[in-house]
Amino acid sequence: MAIRARGLGSWELGVVSHTIAAHVSTRRATITVKAHAKVNLDLRVLGVRADGFHELRTVFQTIELHDTLVCAERPGPFTLTCRVSSVPLDSSNLIWKAAAALWKALGRQGDLADTVIRIDKQIPIEAGLGGGSADAAAALFALARLWGGAPITLLREVGAGIGADVPFFLAGGTALGLGRGEEIYPLVDMPPHFVAILRPPFGVSTAEAYGWYDEDRAAGLREQHELQLMPVPWPSRAAQMVNDLEPPVVRRHPEISTLKAQLKEHGAVAAAMSGSGSAVFGLFRSRAAAERAVKALGRGAVRGLVTRTLSRAEHERRARPVAVRPARRV
Repeated sequence: MAIRARGLGSWELGVVSHTIAAHVSTRRATITVKAHAKVNLDLRVLGVRADGFHELRTVFQTIELHDTLVCAERPGPFTLTCRVSSVPLDSSNLIWKAAAALWKALGRQGDLADTVIRIDKQIPIEAGLGGGSADAAAALFALARLWGGAPITLLREVGAGIGADVPFFLAGGTALGLGRGEEIYPLVDMPPHFVAILRPPFGVSTAEAYGWYDEDRAAGLREQHELQLMPVPWPSRAAQMVNDLEPPVVRRHPEISTLKAQLKEHGAVAAAMSGSGSAVFGLFRSRAAAERAVKALGRGAVRGLVTRTLSRAEHERRARPVAVRPARRV
């Protein structure tokens, strides 16, 4: 499936048209790559499609928070490793799905093999920050280089078949997502903001959030949204910090509404639940203000962290795979 992208400008020259080339020696290669998280500056559910998925209109924003993948050639079965016990290390992991799909797309024969990927996990799980999809996109970048090169158009097609958010993580910055979220249209980057993220002591799976949304709609529940137009010189009005998944999740977990209100009380210019939750984020004009909010609110079972938004150019630079030189034997 081809991914549409209109009005790309310099982004088209810098990302779409390039090929993730192979630059490896005859020695076993190791590639590291950063997988950056996201927040949703807006998320509207427009209905249910004929294929059973929800029709979305969302505004994605890349943030500095990231996982790191270390991908290395090694004879034997394909292997994932991670110190976080809740991360699946089998074919249910999106990294594994991405690797298997790219292996097949490149015409490689037999079972997925001869590669080990270590996941250094920093993005909270089941938080609505896109950690799984970000990891899958980063794996596509790294494996394309490790396995001989692949055009970005192929990576997009492979990524769209794995998860709706994956194509966005191959681009980054500020972008409009349509369809299931896989149709990516770059927007003018939002001016830089610092982001305070609060993750309550529970996760919310994507399936749970959409299931609750459907239940509440069937029961006739509706809510008026608070529009939060960010007071910055930004030409886009696509982002109003409205998340249609927030009310049904809050009905089951009212703590999310409390955290959102507390972020605004501590100076956030706008705050919302990200994606399907459970993380809540606030946008701040200064790092000091964001750090004060996290210090005050990120206590006990609530995990708090401070990060910042990334422009499309910053994401492209930071997400570029890097070859690690093998240590010389003495």
